Amino acid sequence: MAINFVPLDKEKHKDLKVAVSNSFAFAKNTHLAAATIREFAQLAATMPLVFIEDPQSKRHHVVAMLGMEQNQNLFLTGESWQGPHVPMNILRYPFDVRPDGDKLGVYIDENSDLISEEGQPLFTEAGEPSEFLDNRQKFLSDLANSEMATQRFVKEVVDLDLLDPIQIRLTYQSGQQRNVTGMLSINEKKLLELPEEKVLELHKSGFLGAMYAVMMSVGQLNRLVELSNSTENPIRNMQLSVAKVEEEAASEA
Repeated sequence: MAINFVPLDKEKHKDLKVAVSNSFAFAKNTHLAAATIREFAQLAATMPLVFIEDPQSKRHHVVAMLGMEQNQNLFLTGESWQGPHVPMNILRYPFDVRPDGDKLGVYIDENSDLISEEGQPLFTEAGEPSEFLDNRQKFLSDLANSEMATQRFVKEVVDLDLLDPIQIRLTYQSGQQRNVTGMLSINEKKLLELPEEKVLELHKSGFLGAMYAVMMSVGQLNRLVELSNSTENPIRNMQLSVAKVEEEAASEA
């Protein structure tokens, strides 16, 4: 069933319950997940973090790579997550935090399989948020604050012109070859060439550590190759390179 996020309403959703489950089946077709700066260090130890550019808005975002192709989440075996860390933007489901008028509001996917008669109530009989919902709202508030900090981080990286397009050349066990493109990463050489005072500023803001977390995370591409061994067509070889600008324009995301 199609995702249908709607504003959470204490009248409309007063009887709604959400199942507390370790199942991540809802993310089985998620190959990219938005990543926030507060979780970079943890995620970088498990999965690659890369930048992508929205073709319409031209805005850049940091995402965690969960698979090497669309609709592929290599971190899922059945409904179980294979790894110690799960991106906050997956943990938040079936909730989301989005602009609602002049403020941020809590949204819920009315079509989620996690909505059931056996789950945790969202509201008390008095119409107040339940303890479960209160905890989820605090999590969503933390997520929203981290996303705003991430936007400032991304703007700094883009303004400093530190990004280079990268390309992954994959060879599968079947003999098939394909390029994975449309991603960018931080060029360490450009970073090292920044004036000392700028580097100190980045260090004090916490952005320097975040930059190195993103750069180091690229090594986790090998983790995706390893996880592909459980698929019907495992990856046999991977080559990472800086993509040429003219190739990038014709690439597939």
